[in-house]
Amino acid sequence: MTGIGFRKELSEDFLNGNELNPDFIEVAPENWIGIGGYWKKVFRRAIDQYPLFTHGLSLSIGSPDELDFDFLKKIKQFLIETNARIYSEHLSFAKCDNAHLYDLLPIPFTEDAVKHVSERIKTVQDILERKIAIEIVSYYTPVAAEMKEIDFINAILEEADCELLLDVNNIYVNGFNHQYDTRDFINQLPLERVSYIHMAGHEKVSEDLIIDTHGQPIIDPVYALFDYTLRKIVRDVPVLLERDFNIPELEILQQELNELKRIKQSALLKNIAYVS
Repeated sequence: MTGIGFRKELSEDFLNGNELNPDFIEVAPENWIGIGGYWKKVFRRAIDQYPLFTHGLSLSIGSPDELDFDFLKKIKQFLIETNARIYSEHLSFAKCDNAHLYDLLPIPFTEDAVKHVSERIKTVQDILERKIAIEIVSYYTPVAAEMKEIDFINAILEEADCELLLDVNNIYVNGFNHQYDTRDFINQLPLERVSYIHMAGHEKVSEDLIIDTHGQPIIDPVYALFDYTLRKIVRDVPVLLERDFNIPELEILQQELNELKRIKQSALLKNIAYVS
């Protein structure tokens, strides 16, 4: 399955035309919880037509603040009412001292942070009565790191017993900016935990810095890393094309979806041939 983010500015052309044909759609639950009137009807029409995956923005799993239990109850009800297939969030924090920071900030790579985040993920999973998929985020400077990023991530996945949302572009961005081998990084992840994949574009702002923007086409090296990742996973995992701004014509988005689907099918066929 390959999907696309469902956005209000695309909704009319998307639902009324045939230029864009994803297998599923994704939304941030907080953008649609409690919505009424015209947009409630539009959203209901969308989820009647397409399976729904969700990717949250406000959980702030790494925050020192107490979890927002009222918010989690709303999330749970939304997931039930919409029959959402997956609830995913970011391995980051976006809130401190009850103030939203409007950014996804990195968590320090420390043992204390592993324990703190893992306990919060377990609490969230208990409340939602389902496992969640946590995304490895892009970051531009490590914060008070006491351990390697890969060890930090793997420790949380193991201790929290959660799933992994693997954003291939984020791995590429981090590998470029922090000068590590992205394939080696992929090899060290517990790929059996990958339940969802994101693909997106980025922007190169200098010779030694690229920024994860979700506003550009996917480049060939990211496609190549995607292909490598799928051959390591050896399973059919749903893939989302992320495009948050600078959105092209729907036909262009469909071309990117087609390329993702082509790479997926090729990798699956080669995996089947290898197993046989």
